[in-house]
Amino acid sequence: MTAAELLWQPFSEFAFMRHALAACLALAIGCAPVGVFLVLRRMSLVGDALSHAILPGAALGFILFGLSLTAMSLGGLVVGLAVMIGAGAVTRAGALREDASFAAFYLISLSLGVLLVSKWGSNLDLMHILFGSVLAVDDGALLFLAGVTSLTLLMLALFYRMWVVDSFDPDYLRSLGKSGAVGHGVFLGLVVLNLVAGFQALGTLMAVGLMMLPAVSARLWARSLPGQIGAAMAIAAVSAYVGLLVSYHGNLPSGPAIVLTAGSVYLLSLLASMFTRKTYVQEMDGVGRRNDAAGDGIGK
Repeated sequence: MTAAELLWQPFSEFAFMRHALAACLALAIGCAPVGVFLVLRRMSLVGDALSHAILPGAALGFILFGLSLTAMSLGGLVVGLAVMIGAGAVTRAGALREDASFAAFYLISLSLGVLLVSKWGSNLDLMHILFGSVLAVDDGALLFLAGVTSLTLLMLALFYRMWVVDSFDPDYLRSLGKSGAVGHGVFLGLVVLNLVAGFQALGTLMAVGLMMLPAVSARLWARSLPGQIGAAMAIAAVSAYVGLLVSYHGNLPSGPAIVLTAGSVYLLSLLASMFTRKTYVQEMDGVGRRNDAAGDGIGK
């Protein structure tokens, strides 16, 4: 098999592979910037909590309408937004910190969703909802993913400055007479919306993988925020492409293959960062010793 056949034949030969690639590229463009801001705000686990919180809504959609991506997505969106609003209300009341309230709602939602699917579905249905099937994405799902990505990029352009200031110094934002509550709510809404979009392709458990792993990896390669966003998009897109190839040639589940590819990029990035830092420290130690020696020579 030639390199061209290995790298492109599955997409040129099969329409479902092209649909899967287009869906994953849309997810990469939309989810990556959201993941970068989650890391910047130290809210990485909130994304994981919300990805599990949509499960009861998806389960209700499945119970009422069967394996309809539209019904399950709408159900997941409604429940995800409800969890977001409920956790925010608990936080504003001062009862718990935001991460603790999200963790509590996430555990309740996850257990309820598993209970619903286990009671009225089968193990196969539960696996489909939890892990998704990117190879089954149809034209309607592609349009939904494209719409979510477009909305995400539009909101990123409108709220970029507010999100940056709110991430680093929310007190300064309030001192200007501007409340970050609206921007924060829009941001969390986009998190839910992108997780619902990712659920269609990767399932509720895997959806957060393409959002967080590229964002964490990008932080190890770029210092500026625009650089991290661009790097996260590129890493997510490459991970999706390579993961689909691995799943096709290795006859493996596509969602886990994509997320594991992104995880491999993170581990390689981490090793490269550690090696670079060690080399830098050694060079600085060498410079320090040379300066000390030069100082001793001058003193003599």
